[in-house]
Amino acid sequence: SGEVEDESGSGDDDSDDSDLEIGVTPLKKAKSPAKVSPKKGGSEEDSSEEDEDEDEESSDDEKDSDNEVENKAFTDDNAKWLKPKSKQKLIPSDEEDGSNDDEFNADNDGDSDEEMLEVERQSKLIDEEMRQEQEEAEMELRRTIAQQTAVFHLPTPEELEEDVNRVVPPSELRARIEDVLEVLADFKSRREPGRSRSEYIERLAQDMAELFGYLQELVDYFLSMLGPNEALEFLEASDKPRPMVVRVNTLKARRKDLAAALMKRGVRLDPLAPWSKVGLKIYESTVPIGATPEYLAGHYMLQSAASMCPVMALGPQPGDRVLDMSAAPGGKTSYIAQLMRNKGVIIANDLKPERQKATVANLHRLGVRNAVTCIFDGRKLGAQMRNSFDRILLDAPCSGLGVISRDPSVKVQRTIPDVLR
Repeated sequence: SGEVEDESGSGDDDSDDSDLEIGVTPLKKAKSPAKVSPKKGGSEEDSSEEDEDEDEESSDDEKDSDNEVENKAFTDDNAKWLKPKSKQKLIPSDEEDGSNDDEFNADNDGDSDEEMLEVERQSKLIDEEMRQEQEEAEMELRRTIAQQTAVFHLPTPEELEEDVNRVVPPSELRARIEDVLEVLADFKSRREPGRSRSEYIERLAQDMAELFGYLQELVDYFLSMLGPNEALEFLEASDKPRPMVVRVNTLKARRKDLAAALMKRGVRLDPLAPWSKVGLKIYESTVPIGATPEYLAGHYMLQSAASMCPVMALGPQPGDRVLDMSAAPGGKTSYIAQLMRNKGVIIANDLKPERQKATVANLHRLGVRNAVTCIFDGRKLGAQMRNSFDRILLDAPCSGLGVISRDPSVKVQRTIPDVLR
């Protein structure tokens, strides 16, 4: 036991010395004291003393380790990871520099976008739109120059014979029509050498007849009467559907009240035009327009906008004597009576008795009281009623080429003899 005490005492002295050494040189570690194994056959007191010595030694070691941790903040232990492992890693390659620069630039761009003000962001968007518009304008200019300098090839009879058994698509026909119109607009510089103007007109008429479904002679008639561009506009307008139009009978109703009543019945409508105070344009209806209670009561008349214009041009006044030489079925006659406010006299004449039945029915329904119907040849009325009228309206029957939108059968049923007759 004496030996053990000497050894523990020496250990304590060593630990004190090591504490002093650590304070002076923090990089050196204190030597741990050698452990003494207990002898076999020792007494219980000896073992307890040895346990106490070991506890003291462990506490001294813990103090030493705490001192080392506290002193590590002032050491250079982190130099290991600051030191490059090899010279190759210290000098980066060009590829790595480029990638790092790209990442740096991308980060800067993202940061700049986030840091930009709203005004700067809007300005950037406007600049981008202007740049795109400029590019589109340049492309359009190049395309226009290419189209204007190109010479359109008119198909020859041999090439047309090859297309006899082929169904030409409408897009190809329309493109060829537009090309021919461009050539005719500047025929001197755009025409193909050796081709005459009549050949282009003939090709244009054939393509128009095939595209719009007309007889060839009708298209030739339109071209001779209107010209190439106007004829194309007329054919396109004739294919467009037109809305239904009704004329309000102001002898019995007002337009505002009639519009409200029809809208309650599910009719979608609008005023006809600024030049008409009695017209209504109907787009959609859930009920038949010609069978509503308002129609049967004579509050309105089914009448196209074009048929209102002759009466407006006539301009009848209350108290006038007016002759309607072709009155059936009574639309214009009732409009004249409406403008005259049922004052004066209207002679409603027509050549065919069966057509006058509808005229009489409409005049009764609309409340016209100043009209007289008759059946005469209008060419002979002048001898019987010389100088008897203040105004005369003649809306003679025509070929019907202006109502193709309502009756497409006119395209193939009307011929030039019908038009001339």
